Amino acid sequence: FFMSANSLQAFDAVAHDIPTVTVAAIFQKDPQVLIAHPGMAEIFADLKKLTLFVSKEGMASYFQWLKADYGFDESKVKPYTFNPQPFLADKNSAMQGYVTSEPFAIEQQTRVAPKVFLLADYGFNAYSTLIETRRDLVAKQPDLVQRFVDASAVGWYHYIYDDSRPGNELIKKQNPEMTDALLAYSIAKMKEYGIVDSGDSIKLGIGAMTDARAKSFFDKMVRAGVVKPGLDYKRAYTLQFVNKGVGAELRPK
Repeated sequence: FFMSANSLQAFDAVAHDIPTVTVAAIFQKDPQVLIAHPGMAEIFADLKKLTLFVSKEGMASYFQWLKADYGFDESKVKPYTFNPQPFLADKNSAMQGYVTSEPFAIEQQTRVAPKVFLLADYGFNAYSTLIETRRDLVAKQPDLVQRFVDASAVGWYHYIYDDSRPGNELIKKQNPEMTDALLAYSIAKMKEYGIVDSGDSIKLGIGAMTDARAKSFFDKMVRAGVVKPGLDYKRAYTLQFVNKGVGAELRPK
């Protein structure tokens, strides 16, 4: 099993005939955000007038959707190098980030909370933090795949709603740069924005996916020119192991 960033990677696997398939979507919302200085962007459309710091990967994916659906202008973009200093130095700019991390770092430096726009709340409805595996494993050992998906869902319920300390200790062991303060912030933002548990997962359980949602996102990416219209996007995922409400009883009433 491996964790992929968002639905576009699964579409790309189909396009290049890579024998992998998505078996669960842990994040119902992609955590990608655009971050602006307070008072510089009150509504989403205000971002169009600002200089935007966007990575090469962002330009090839969500920015094409911003152009197609919201009329954003590529001439306003500067390269994002995963360093917030150019953004901090320019009040008339916005930068990309994840809702769980960059806003925290900016607030730590400036002592002021930035304005945050979660792209998922404006229509960028990719699934994120997907569990993928090989097609042959799905065919030969579906019971193993089911147990892994179920255990992952149960683990996430415990992590965001119950005791996150065991998970946090493992995270800090693997990445010493992660602090208790940042981890607490990340969990709070995942809950506030419904990153893990919102929409379809409320009824179907963490990891939920639907055909309607996959088609909606695929159609947007075709319109934006990110994926080709003839792609058999349904090969990118299977609903065989999700939507069973596993672990839902662990959600606080």
